Amino acid sequence: MIRKAALLAVMTTTMLSSAVVVPAGTANAQTTAAEAREAGTAAAGARPAAARQGRQEPQLAVESITPDVPRDPTTEIRISGFFANTGEVRNGLRIRLRHSAQPFARRADLATYLGGEGAQPYSYHDQFLEPTIAPSAKAPWEFTVTPQQLGINRFGVYPILLEVLDGFGQQVVAQRTLLTYLPKDVTVPRTKIAMVLPVIDQPRRADDATFIDDTLAKSMASGQRLGDLLKIAQDNTSAKGLTWMVDPALLDDAQAMAKTHTVKTKDATVKRPASPEAGRWLRDLRAALARPPVIATPYADPDVTALTHNGVDDAARNGIGAAARIGREALGRDVIDYVNWPVNGMIDYDGLDALAGAGVDTVLLDERNLPSAADRSATVPPTSPATTTTTATPVTPVTTPDAFARLESVDGPVTALVADTALSEVLGADTSAPGAAALSHQRFVAETAMIGAEQAVPAAGSAGAPRTAAKTVVAVPPRRWHPDPGYVTGLVKAAATLPWLSPVTLDTLKRPKSPVTPRSGLTYTEQDRRAELGKPYMASVKRVNSRADLTTGVTTAQDLDIFEPALLRLASSAWRGRTEDATPYVRQVAAAVDARIGKVSISGSDQPQFRTLAGSDGNVPISVRNDLTGPGSEIAVQLQVTSDKPKLLEIDPYESKDSPIVIAGGQNRTIRVPMRATAIGGQTTVTVQLVTKDKRKYGKPVKLTVRTTGYTGIALVIVGAALAVMLAAVVMRVLRRRGARRVAASQASPTAPPRPASAPAGTES
Repeated sequence: MIRKAALLAVMTTTMLSSAVVVPAGTANAQTTAAEAREAGTAAAGARPAAARQGRQEPQLAVESITPDVPRDPTTEIRISGFFANTGEVRNGLRIRLRHSAQPFARRADLATYLGGEGAQPYSYHDQFLEPTIAPSAKAPWEFTVTPQQLGINRFGVYPILLEVLDGFGQQVVAQRTLLTYLPKDVTVPRTKIAMVLPVIDQPRRADDATFIDDTLAKSMASGQRLGDLLKIAQDNTSAKGLTWMVDPALLDDAQAMAKTHTVKTKDATVKRPASPEAGRWLRDLRAALARPPVIATPYADPDVTALTHNGVDDAARNGIGAAARIGREALGRDVIDYVNWPVNGMIDYDGLDALAGAGVDTVLLDERNLPSAADRSATVPPTSPATTTTTATPVTPVTTPDAFARLESVDGPVTALVADTALSEVLGADTSAPGAAALSHQRFVAETAMIGAEQAVPAAGSAGAPRTAAKTVVAVPPRRWHPDPGYVTGLVKAAATLPWLSPVTLDTLKRPKSPVTPRSGLTYTEQDRRAELGKPYMASVKRVNSRADLTTGVTTAQDLDIFEPALLRLASSAWRGRTEDATPYVRQVAAAVDARIGKVSISGSDQPQFRTLAGSDGNVPISVRNDLTGPGSEIAVQLQVTSDKPKLLEIDPYESKDSPIVIAGGQNRTIRVPMRATAIGGQTTVTVQLVTKDKRKYGKPVKLTVRTTGYTGIALVIVGAALAVMLAAVVMRVLRRRGARRVAASQASPTAPPRPASAPAGTES
């Protein structure tokens, strides 16, 4: 009964559906209306009953289409793959290859067709699969056809539809792909194509000394993301047209992990030995990238627009400077630092000004950010690949925009290279599903062929001469892609052999004197703003940045910013949409900054401080300790001493009040601060604060309690009086001794005549 009901449904559909015109001259031109309607069902993207009921759909995988580009009408084209049964036992299945003799007229039609919309090919070739296919079994299949059999006779891209049908002619599963044909006698202008391959990760360290986890080495293993990126580089050391874009922060992390390093675990911070995987990965990458051009992102690939919109204007310059230095150190060669790829290829004029001010003269943008001024959809009506009319008035297809554009910044013109959306998607396609690599490969061939075909079309009003100006296109996969090395290498090889492509590197592209394609200005929407690192998160980064800037303000080393790399890691574009993952990094950097600030302190600052003036004035010693070690350990600080009651206790000029004092790492310095009390006895509080050269407070202030006794003046009076009394006594004693000596002398002389009694003393008679 079920079989009869299904047959009745098919017959009813056949009688109620209208006839479909089949192109003449194609293989099996006697296609019936019912069979054409089967193609119509496929075109509508009808899903098998199993899928509609929530069961897993069977798979139809296209594993190979060779050659990439047949050049002769009799060239054999092999299309092969397998059907994977995921449901009940199936009998009497057949696979059908549908095709059309009409090529696509424009690139937009490719995406429409591959999405299951628009007109579909009707001519077909059939073959039966295995008589019985058990659940979980795979049935291989292969078609061998020629362009002549498919009715293909001119340069273009043609639709191919593969579908599996059951015994009632119902579609079980379908797969769409593309076939490109180029006759030997046709010459197509070569399009310059530049492929930019990113090697960008997320930050793995918070401060320079601490890894938040130890997953980096695992991702460098063979078959993991960074391991696969390395393999692509190793497999294409001599390939043409490849430009690498590397984040030096990743190289820096690898260098740090290749030595003894510290990892923060859930409960503690532990030492780890040098990672051989990290060291090997870095050495191999260095060797693989010895020849091709390497563009360095700003260190840690910071979210430049978010930083600019939050007032952190120097981040771009700092990141680019650090990238050039660390990239050269890690790779042993110079890197390109004047090309920038904003996050998602999107930037506004504020971000552009920040980049231009940092020395960037070329930006790599997404088509949405800098769209063509022309409206593509308005110039050419939709075209069906199955259209049979050949006398229609020809229209000029909307062509692919040239990659070059020009932008104006506050620092002058900036070159924009606009990435081709479709080619970028194909280059970064997820090919993990069976057959996905072959389908994406065919689309790459087809998309680039369509670009070449656009240049071969005569311009409107011309005498038919082909266009000769070479067009430039750029393909860039997603920032943190996980590619299949074999698939990417296959595309690179195809680009080098396709007769309409000329692979070039980004650094060899020469900017045209005038833009080839008129474009509108930068388009940066509110949605793009919301995608940036959010204000709450950026506020936390700015707080840490402000604290870290203090450490730079006291170091004597020129151009040394200890925490600059850490702060750039906090602002990495990797944290977009996942700032909660960055929270441990913020906390760790904040703790490291506070720890460094705490190593420069006023001695005894952790205990109550008392000083005594033995009188109305005196010098109070204050000691500054520098416990820093390593690079940047020498500091220059000033001491700011303030009396809480200046009318009672005055601070006189002292060393380091107006100029900094220099203290080497591991040393201390004592400053004697003169103070004068205006009242005898009592105590007053004094605040002692370390400040940077530009008078910013460094560390916590220290309170000193200064006591004045008044004893010094009283002691001086007492000592003075005692000295006077003692001096008088001494004088009296001397006089008495002199008198006594004279008397004794006169008594000892017998010949001396006696003095008259009336004669005054001391006179002669």
